[in-house]
Amino acid sequence: MNTENILFIDIETVSGYSDFDQMPEEDRKFWSLKSRQLLTPEQHAQPERIAACYSDRAAIYAEYGKIICISVGVMVRSKESPATFRVKSFYGKDEKLLLEQLFELVELRYNDSNRTGFCGHNIREFDIPYICRRAVIHGLKLPTSLHLMNKKPWEVKHILDTLDMWKFGDHKHYISLALLAYLLDIPTPKDDIDGSMVGCVFWKEDDLDRIKTYCQKDVVTVAHVYTRLNNEEFVDVSEIHFIENQKQN
Repeated sequence: MNTENILFIDIETVSGYSDFDQMPEEDRKFWSLKSRQLLTPEQHAQPERIAACYSDRAAIYAEYGKIICISVGVMVRSKESPATFRVKSFYGKDEKLLLEQLFELVELRYNDSNRTGFCGHNIREFDIPYICRRAVIHGLKLPTSLHLMNKKPWEVKHILDTLDMWKFGDHKHYISLALLAYLLDIPTPKDDIDGSMVGCVFWKEDDLDRIKTYCQKDVVTVAHVYTRLNNEEFVDVSEIHFIENQKQN
């Protein structure tokens, strides 16, 4: 697949509520059941551990978290000018609107799974399933290229995962994007915050712009990693352009 036909993508997620006590009673019941899988019996007997587990873990589950930032990047090449990498973000507190904005882009340019695709780090296990589940929860229609339920492996070749690429067939192996970038001598995206800090920055500092910047760095890094793994040249740092973002309050 031509790199110019790939939408590089990364999302940032937080818990659905600022803390366990803010959840509706029914939601708290479901999380208490979920936390049985995450805590030892001794820990689960302590209400404060259940609450702490929510703050620490809820964001990674689409049933209990939500998306606050979606950053995308595209490679643009032409014979007349140097290659550029363009990055844009949809971010804010209205998750449904963020998904609608993403899907509008996908419908316009990335809905042909034979010609176009999506790329991210651990995108098959996290970003894409999370996006699809949250969209269904909001009653949104999925673009054709994201109709992934019950698909066979050869039917989802348009979902390109740098984690899978680095595994080289070893299904047990895991590597973080930061470590992979370090090994390939690519500037790390983890120079300010990391994923474990996103919830605090969102709920306590209300700093969406900081989260957006972090998310965009991940997109640039994953595109750089992808090109290295495919023995391609990435763009010069001066040709990385951050175009107008769409922030929703």
